[in-house]
Amino acid sequence: MTDVAPAMSGTQKAALVLMQLDREHAAAVLQQMTEAEAEELMAEVVRLRGVDPTIARSALDELVARASVPPPPPQLGGKDFATELLSITYGADKAADLIDRVDAAMGIGAFDFLRDVPAERIHELIADEMTETIAFVLARLDPPVASAVLVMLDSRQRVGVARAIAVMGHATTEATGAVASTLRSRLRGGGPAIAEPVEAAAGSDALAPGGAVPLAAMMGLVDPAVEREIMADLRELDASLAAQIGELLLTFDDLPRLLDRDVQQVLRGIDIRELALALKGASEDIQAVIRNNLSERNREALTTEGVELGRVPRSAVEEARNTVVRSLRAYSASNDGLELKGGDESADAAAEAAPVEDEEEYVD
Repeated sequence: MTDVAPAMSGTQKAALVLMQLDREHAAAVLQQMTEAEAEELMAEVVRLRGVDPTIARSALDELVARASVPPPPPQLGGKDFATELLSITYGADKAADLIDRVDAAMGIGAFDFLRDVPAERIHELIADEMTETIAFVLARLDPPVASAVLVMLDSRQRVGVARAIAVMGHATTEATGAVASTLRSRLRGGGPAIAEPVEAAAGSDALAPGGAVPLAAMMGLVDPAVEREIMADLRELDASLAAQIGELLLTFDDLPRLLDRDVQQVLRGIDIRELALALKGASEDIQAVIRNNLSERNREALTTEGVELGRVPRSAVEEARNTVVRSLRAYSASNDGLELKGGDESADAAAEAAPVEDEEEYVD
């Protein structure tokens, strides 16, 4: 057996052993420790969720060699395990306080308390903060919530926050804990403003949840019309960054890059008349990929609808395409991304395309 446990600290080995015990026995061990020791140990338990069984076995073997006690069946760690163990040992209220302190110290899960808070309330909590601070918080929220809050910001604030998320560096766990603690207090009805900029620093304990990919995940969930506004503002502020984000966003022009099975799923539930509108003025590639993934009956209906529509306002075409894009992105999000065919520059073209502002323009 490979001996991997010696590379771990004593606290990490102790956490691994504790994770293998049932709740009652683990709590009995924890009761023999000081509060500071318990807090340090629980930080490792939270960090070691889903540990490799080989590493756990190595730590247990070391303990067995010392105590000659057969190892019990392995169990996983994680925050839930740490919380339950602390609750048994100290009671629910004290356990909640200790877990909060562990969160703040580690910067892991420090913003979990916002998970069930409505986007409108989060917006109220952070709307008056500095751009970098708002970006810092949004980067730590689930993309659907973060995108909803981003849309609620005014247009000037929105583009600044978007850029700050994309270029965000590292932040120390202390800075993360401080921001989370202030927001938690404010959520309870008090708490000061976050007056200082978020501390940025590199280091082994630093966290960097920002970047172009997380921003694109948020942008992909906003309404396509709002997305175009943000992208237009972002191009003025940082053209290179806007191009980078544009490459990560799925657009109407990406339809030919999808596999047929994915196109079929995207088109499910979209009204034929809506598709006919969306195809007005579309490229031959897009026309072909949509028609080829419809039944013969629906293809005939699509042709009929297109003829009956005649000339239509471009604004109506854009809204119909937005419907397709919403379906595309929702399907992509539900599948953790889509496999795309290579050799197409449509994403770059879409990133550079400015929204049409003249709603009196018509499309045949």
